[in-house]
Amino acid sequence: MQPTSIGSNRLSDGSPSVSAITGHCLCGAVTITVAGEHDARVGACHCRMCQRWSGGLFLCFKADASAVTVTGEVTHYRSSSFAERAFCPRCGSHLWFNDIENGGEPRSYELMPGLFDAARSWPLRSEIYVDRALASVRLLGDHRRKSRTEYEAENPFIEGNME
Repeated sequence: MQPTSIGSNRLSDGSPSVSAITGHCLCGAVTITVAGEHDARVGACHCRMCQRWSGGLFLCFKADASAVTVTGEVTHYRSSSFAERAFCPRCGSHLWFNDIENGGEPRSYELMPGLFDAARSWPLRSEIYVDRALASVRLLGDHRRKSRTEYEAENPFIEGNME
């Protein structure tokens, strides 16, 4: 993999960054700090659940759960048997999607890049459910793409949950 642009939070060898970044919701009531390993590339999802939640397209970057600290009140919504979504109850900003272990603890966070100034220059890493994308939201560029069938074949726990 080629290193991304300066300030992208990826090391020169392409490995994930451990430098700290901080972001916040629209009203500033929720602050999220990622002070550990995270992937400074953005992923996109076009599944129906994400379309309904985001209004068209879900964008995120991944961070280890142990690296994420959240301050402020957050509302959680269990959107499926395997995941939850979170938002600010004051302004409604979407904060994250995360997979949940059987005991309810997150394994990782898929954070909204728009909350973080540092994410402005990050490239697109991948796109899933491309065959479900709204006509108005077609992403260009050279990145990995997977259809619903391809993605669910690799992630059988999701099948049937995504309409």
